[in-house]
Amino acid sequence: MNENKENQENLIANENSIERTGEIVSDNAKHLIHCLNVIGQIEGHYTLPPQNKTTKYEHIIPALAAIEQDRSIEGLIVILNTVGGDVEAGLAIAELIAGMKTPTVSIVLGGGHSIGVPLAVASKRSFIVPSATMTLHPVRMNGTVLGVSQSFAYLEDMQNRIIGFVERHSGIKSGRFRELMLNTADLTMDMGTVLDGETAVKEGLISELGGLSDALEALYNLIETTPKRYQ
Repeated sequence: MNENKENQENLIANENSIERTGEIVSDNAKHLIHCLNVIGQIEGHYTLPPQNKTTKYEHIIPALAAIEQDRSIEGLIVILNTVGGDVEAGLAIAELIAGMKTPTVSIVLGGGHSIGVPLAVASKRSFIVPSATMTLHPVRMNGTVLGVSQSFAYLEDMQNRIIGFVERHSGIKSGRFRELMLNTADLTMDMGTVLDGETAVKEGLISELGGLSDALEALYNLIETTPKRYQ
């Protein structure tokens, strides 16, 4: 009776966690893993309209710090379906994921747009389903933009930081990544490239083509072959 009550309480807690932050811990599994969803638009320093689906960086950053410290959590799977958003917030989250000792795997479902690309490649292994897409395009800037050289230098610097991160954490070279970002022949009213799942893997952007079971199997393998974080 007590066990049933405890299971029910865990289920309610997980449901509340999903609704609030898009996170869940798998209790009854081969390994104890944490599932983190990155969906919609990455919300940074400014609050987006309530009708927007958002991933708030003030939720994700402390969650990642907690996961890294938690001795019971053996691995992290990041599920992505994002339309981009705040570049600095997204890059900050990606850097945190990349710097974790916890075994990490990401899987792209639907889309990985703009800053979703660094988020996808930040994990130790990355997966993408065949129907998903990765959209690469130059950095945008909202609000008032001064037509001075400093504005363009800032954009170029931000662009280089993103390209450098992607090159360090994937198999694509910076020159090829920049070429795809500046492509003018793919998008009708924009600059950039849309890669389907298979092409993203061929370009070296994503590690493997596969679904949820493939990503989980890879995560379990990482857990079993990675030295324990804490003794």
